[in-house]
Amino acid sequence: MSETPDADSVFCLLDFLRRAEALKSTLRTTWTRTGRQESTAEHSWRLSLFALLACREYPALDPLKIVQLAIVHDLGEAIHGDIPAPEQKGPKDKQEREDMVDLLRPLPCGLREEMLSLWEEYEYVKTPEARLVKALDKLETLLQHVQGANPQDYVDYAFNLGYGTRYTGLDAFIRELRETLDLETECCLQARRNRLE
Repeated sequence: MSETPDADSVFCLLDFLRRAEALKSTLRTTWTRTGRQESTAEHSWRLSLFALLACREYPALDPLKIVQLAIVHDLGEAIHGDIPAPEQKGPKDKQEREDMVDLLRPLPCGLREEMLSLWEEYEYVKTPEARLVKALDKLETLLQHVQGANPQDYVDYAFNLGYGTRYTGLDAFIRELRETLDLETECCLQARRNRLE
């Protein structure tokens, strides 16, 4: 680090962080255990924590890269928000990439390229680290759906049983997590059916 920070660099960094703050208000279709809608920032925080803890299972992978990917994976949602998986009508990567480029604009070129490269690595599942984070992202979402105090009309439990399965067969550890969350999802689905009878 340089001894005297460049005023422009400081301004650019703070400008980017101010823009990224929008993730704290970007709501997802998941609810916390208190019944409040979860923000993208909260999801990204717990995914990052999940990734940090899971790193121990993968000594051959780069733990810093895993956490970096978890942190940047949904940054673009600060611009246009989250599109719930059941409502997605095809690839969303083009709009998300445009949003990332827009969000990263205040950063110096080198840092902007590094952040965009991390996002692309995750989005296009280019590395073993990205495959792991993609799987954990799906699992964290499932965990929130079974842990949250969902509204009475919440209907996504059946959808969740198939959600992200192309990523969650990665290895025995991920499969065990998936199987456990699927069992919890089935319990939630049955409880909902019982309420409706």
